[in-house]
Amino acid sequence: MFETIGTAIGNVWAQIVGVFGSINILSALLDIVLLTLVFYFVLRLVRDSRAEQLLKGLLILFAVYLLAEALHLDALSFVLELLFDNALILAVVIFQPELRRLLERVGHSRFQFGSLNAMEENAKRTAKAIDHVCNACEILRRQKMGALIVFERSTMLGDIAMTGTAIDADSSAELIGNIFFNKAPLHDGAMILREGRILAAGCILPLTDKLEMSSELGTRHRAAVGMSENSDAVVVVVSEETGAISVAMSGVLRRDFTKESLKEYLDRVLAPADVVARSRKWFGRGKGGNAK
Repeated sequence: MFETIGTAIGNVWAQIVGVFGSINILSALLDIVLLTLVFYFVLRLVRDSRAEQLLKGLLILFAVYLLAEALHLDALSFVLELLFDNALILAVVIFQPELRRLLERVGHSRFQFGSLNAMEENAKRTAKAIDHVCNACEILRRQKMGALIVFERSTMLGDIAMTGTAIDADSSAELIGNIFFNKAPLHDGAMILREGRILAAGCILPLTDKLEMSSELGTRHRAAVGMSENSDAVVVVVSEETGAISVAMSGVLRRDFTKESLKEYLDRVLAPADVVARSRKWFGRGKGGNAK
């Protein structure tokens, strides 16, 4: 009897080992992680946009379909089934702006490599540029002159820069003020800063399609939000009507900054010092590779 039980247990164990042995654990884990990341980035992409409401609507329709199936509502089930059979085509049509934005981000993103010295130099230029922008915004705010200033980060904005006039100069409060002087030829467009240098001015930015933005916000603010939706840039806006200073990042517009709070915020989100600190930690300094 014990032999029979032992044989049965051995057969069950062999079947369990056979089932799990046929599964590549590493591939399965990688598959789950990648799928999770895809869902995460899709949810981030549609958050706070019209696509979020459309996605909620589709989920409600799917819930109605399940209810119709449970209650045997054949006509309603048939119509909804036709809808979901063509869901892929509908998704491409409905979410076309969001899909285009996602592909733009993937295509324009860059990985930053370089020596620690180069990163330190870029960090110093960015820190100086933040000071210059804050000083210029304070002057422009007092004089009620509008400004639109884009800090480029990992997403390259070369195509946006091509819509304006190339500058390629070190930043300074005086130069920024001259660019946005209300009778200057480039004052209506946006200025782009790359690694602390003024790349171009008079640039045309994409406008947001958010309908819930306040009616008191003009084209500059809509352009700032649109640029921050289409890239990871940080965009500073000075209102020509009120002199108020705002910052757009990740599709969100934060308003009513002072010179001091603007500097504090830009230092935090652009974090040039943190970049150098992390570089020292991971890559060290000099040939010895010892982090300071």
